[in-house]
Amino acid sequence: MFGNVPEVNVTEVPEDGYLLDVRENDEWAAGHAPTAVHIPLGELNTRAGEIPRDVRVYVVCRAGGRSAQAVAALNNAGWETVNIAGGMQAWELTGLDMETSSDAEPRVI
Repeated sequence: MFGNVPEVNVTEVPEDGYLLDVRENDEWAAGHAPTAVHIPLGELNTRAGEIPRDVRVYVVCRAGGRSAQAVAALNNAGWETVNIAGGMQAWELTGLDMETSSDAEPRVI
């Protein structure tokens, strides 16, 4: 689909890894990984400078398509990024921690 898109399973993301969530605001608000940094895909071009270049960046979206686009773009621009296979859907199914900024139960939409 896209060139230059290495991929890992959700269980391979290190606890101290830099996790970038590229989903939309409503998806993020419904539930996200506790340590994730949120930059929606549509803002990635203007906010790329916020992403560190000295560490591997793990990129996630809902199912893996948008994050694959982000990984291809960032890797082609000099970052070291990896797509998370299955996205937040796989994250949730695996039972990994999720949170929201409200009192609602975290979920993936």
